[in-house]
Amino acid sequence: MFPTQVLAGVTVPDTPLITKALAFAKSQLDPLLYNHVVRSWLFGAYIASQTSENINYDAEVHAITAILHDMGWSTNSSLVSPDKRFEVDGANAARSFLKSEGSPEEWNEHRLQLAWDAVALHTTPSIAAEKEFEVKICLYGITTDFLGPEKAPSCPMPKDIWNGILREFPRDGFKEGAKEAICCLCQRKPETTYDNFTADFGVRFVDGYSLEGKRAIDIILAPDDWN
Repeated sequence: MFPTQVLAGVTVPDTPLITKALAFAKSQLDPLLYNHVVRSWLFGAYIASQTSENINYDAEVHAITAILHDMGWSTNSSLVSPDKRFEVDGANAARSFLKSEGSPEEWNEHRLQLAWDAVALHTTPSIAAEKEFEVKICLYGITTDFLGPEKAPSCPMPKDIWNGILREFPRDGFKEGAKEAICCLCQRKPETTYDNFTADFGVRFVDGYSLEGKRAIDIILAPDDWN
């Protein structure tokens, strides 16, 4: 069991490593995205508290992965690669953080893999929802911030919980900010976007972006030149 605190009306674990993760995220993300990752953590923590699946789950893994899940949207070139999906950049950044700041005794390969999977799969719900509870609850909290309280996965988010979190970590302008960050990926490293949801934003909003020849159907049905 971890020590706890109440943050924006939600009981969450309170460990030195979580405090460091919050500081790290705040130093690397703009305030709009920082508020998003903290809200995602709090929404997920509340949803976890409402399900019997939370018995013995690793609340510290969930906290740190939710807080660090969008490090792939950082502008820090030491965190963001030129050739990997932003989810993979985020997963790698989270793992590097844990190896650097956590003790090897506490952060064994299993916990590190849970953390990596939670971040890497947070935009792939059909897979993340079938993984370990820590991976699934990370997805659920992030999804709630996009869909709103009534469509929160697993259970509706009570308005008093939703409003309490938004008072502490405002959501104003979040969707437009997320759109800008995703479109920036389509502009800076389009080759990382062709096989995932990011491409939808490129097609609609980014001049010159095209999926022609990049879609799975284009590749699978391309004429064979080796027969």
